[in-house]
Amino acid sequence: MTEANDLPTGLSKPAQRALHNAGITRLEQISKLNENEIKQLHGIGPNAIKQLRAALETKGLSFID
Repeated sequence: MTEANDLPTGLSKPAQRALHNAGITRLEQISKLNENEIKQLHGIGPNAIKQLRAALETKGLSFID
C-alpha cells in the first residue's frame, strides 16, 4: 500500500495547487522530471524547488538530469 501523498507539508498553497493540477502527488513522480520541468508549473518558485529537492534527498531520490 502506497501513501496517497508524500509531498512536503510546508509547500506554499500555490505550489501545492501547481503540483496537484499537474497530477503530481508523490515524490516518486517528481523524481522522473527535471528541475526545469517542475519550474515551468505556475506556482513553483525557488523555495518550492528547494523544499522538493530536500524531500527527494531524504527518500534517496533526485530530479533527473
